[in-house]
Amino acid sequence: MFKVNDLVIYGSNGVCKIIAVGKLDGMSNDKQYYTLEPYYAKASKYFLPVDNDKVVLRKILSKDEANALIDDIKNIGVLWISDERKRELDYKEAIKKCDPVELVKIIKTIYHRKEERLAVGKKITAGDEKYFNIAENSLYGELACSLDIDKDEVKDYIISKVNE
Repeated sequence: MFKVNDLVIYGSNGVCKIIAVGKLDGMSNDKQYYTLEPYYAKASKYFLPVDNDKVVLRKILSKDEANALIDDIKNIGVLWISDERKRELDYKEAIKKCDPVELVKIIKTIYHRKEERLAVGKKITAGDEKYFNIAENSLYGELACSLDIDKDEVKDYIISKVNE
């Protein structure tokens, strides 16, 4: 069970802070809920049953885990999907897992696809661009919290660590 002030990944909503745990006001049942506040959009709140098993809810990576992930980026493979129609489904499934390694795979896959397409005079597809942005935003949001740096600095931080 998570505690108040824990930073968690809440499905596709990204990093959230648990601001309360308990019964919701006005509810007649005794069900316990997490009240979550998106870390990068403080104006909204989510209410999630403590016994939820449908949406991923996990602690963010520790600083050591985040650095280990970045150190391992060169060794993380890409998703080779030859069927264009299946590609979007595979991206969606990988994002749904909320696994930082899967997000790295998506980013690397789409980056390589983009380079290949540009080399033959084609643009990145709208679908690739959409999932690239989703994966980057999710990964960079978590790493920024884990490493205690600004979200805008994460990409440069990763590049400098990978190039060491």
